[in-house]
Amino acid sequence: MTDPHKRSLLRLASWSTLAAAAALVGCGKKEEPAPPPVAAASAPASAPAKAEPLKIAFAYLGPAGDHGWTFAHDTARKAIEKEFGDKIVTSFVENVPESADAERIFRDMASQGNKLIFGTSFGYMEPMLKVAEDFKDTKFEHATGYKQTDNLRSYDSRSYMGAYMAGIIAGKMTKTNTLGVVGSIAVPEVIRNINAYTLGAQSVNPKIKTKVVWVGSWFDPPKETEAAQSLINGGADVLLQNTDSTAVLQTAEKNKKYAFGWDSDMSKFAPEAHLASAIINWTPYYSKAVKDVLEGTWTGKTATWWGVKEGANDIVAISDKVPADVKELVAKTKAGLADGSVDVFKAPLIGQDGKPALKQGETADDKFLGGMLFYVKGVDGKVPSDKK
Repeated sequence: MTDPHKRSLLRLASWSTLAAAAALVGCGKKEEPAPPPVAAASAPASAPAKAEPLKIAFAYLGPAGDHGWTFAHDTARKAIEKEFGDKIVTSFVENVPESADAERIFRDMASQGNKLIFGTSFGYMEPMLKVAEDFKDTKFEHATGYKQTDNLRSYDSRSYMGAYMAGIIAGKMTKTNTLGVVGSIAVPEVIRNINAYTLGAQSVNPKIKTKVVWVGSWFDPPKETEAAQSLINGGADVLLQNTDSTAVLQTAEKNKKYAFGWDSDMSKFAPEAHLASAIINWTPYYSKAVKDVLEGTWTGKTATWWGVKEGANDIVAISDKVPADVKELVAKTKAGLADGSVDVFKAPLIGQDGKPALKQGETADDKFLGGMLFYVKGVDGKVPSDKK
C-alpha cells in the first residue's frame, strides 16, 4: 500500500500539473478586439449674436412733469418701453428751447448713436432739418411740423377735435355766455383749437363769445395764471388753454369758475373747476414709428395726422357737474368724429369779418386746416401778427 504521505504529495502534484495546463490553454486564447473609441461630443453651436437695441431719443419742450403736453409725450415714451422691452432703449432731454440750442441737442443725440429721434414741439422744425441733413442714417420725427425730407417726417394729433367737444360742454355750462382761452403761440394749430372750441360751444348755444389772451409761450405758469385771471375779470366763466401747465385750471378753481384740462388728464389739480380734459394720446403713433424702424418699413417725406378715429384724441374725466344729457351729446359727437359723420369745420364757415371762409359745397381739407390763421365769427380780438 502506498504511504498516505506519498498519496498526498501525488495529489498535490496532479493539481499543480492541471493548473499549469489550464494556464497554457489561456495563453493561447485569441484576444477580443477592443471596443472602438467613443467619438467626442461636438461642441454646441454658438447662439447668434443678440441684436443691439434700437436707441431712441426724445427732445421735450418743457419738464416731463408738466402734467400737460410734455407729460403726454413722456407717458407715451414709457408705454413703448413697456411694449418693446429690450428691443429698444429710450432717453430724453427736457426743457429744450426752440432756438439754436435745439440744433446742438439734436446733433448730440445723433452723435450718441440714437437712430430714431423725436422732436416734440413746433419750433424744432428748422433745427431738425439741419441735423437730419448731416445724419442720413438716422430717422427724425417732428411733432406738429409741415416740412419733410428723406429721413425726416412729421406727425400731429387733431387736438381741435378735443377742443370742439370741450366747447359743447362749455356752451352748456356757461352762465355769462363768454368763454376764455389762454393762447400760447399764434400758429395754425392753436388758432384751430380756439375756433373749434368756439364752434363747439355755438353748436349748443348761439350766444357764445370767446375772448383770447396770448402769453407768447407754451409753458410759463406765471403768465398763464395772469392771462387766466384777466379773462375771468373780463367776464369769462369757462376757460380753455393751449398752454402746458395746470395754472389756468388752478386759477379757475380759486375764482370758482370752470376750466378744462389740456393734453393730459388734469382733474386732480382742480377738482371743483375741472369739467373735463381734452387729451392727446401719442402712444399709437410712437408704437407705429418704432415698428416701422424695427421692421425696416420706415419712410420719410410723409406727414401723419391722427384724431379720434385712431385713438390719438379724446375727452376724459367728465365731471359729475356736467348733466347727463350733455355727456350723452358729447359721446355722440365723439362717435361722429370717429366715423366721419361729424365735421368740426363745415361750410358755410363764417370768419370773424363776417365773410365766408368756407363757402357752401367747399370742404375743410388738411391744407385748409393747416393754414388756418383767422378767427371764426364769435371770437373777439385779432390774431397776433408776430407769429412763429
